[in-house]
Amino acid sequence: MHSLDTIFHALSDPTRRAILARLAEGEATVDQIREPFSMSQPSISRHLKVLERAGLISTRVDGTSRPRRIEPAALTPIEDWLDRYRMIWQENYTRLDDVLNDLKQEDDTP
Repeated sequence: MHSLDTIFHALSDPTRRAILARLAEGEATVDQIREPFSMSQPSISRHLKVLERAGLISTRVDGTSRPRRIEPAALTPIEDWLDRYRMIWQENYTRLDDVLNDLKQEDDTP
């Protein structure tokens, strides 16, 4: 399991997020990934290494080709982390709704 810090660090860069968006469409080689960017192959490879270290992508050996693919399960720690806060926020919003409804009822009372 990769740490949240490692995953968030990997996702903090817009180029890496764009690479993940590309890989969400399907496997791609480094050259295919590099096409939309005005970056050198070594620069893209550095981004890929960060994503791979975070467990967000993996490499498959296919003869001389090494296509990368996204690893959706690697996002589970982020989903779990967000879910904890989502529940807290939802409870706070529910309490706020209750308070606002009480205030509205007080205003509506003659």
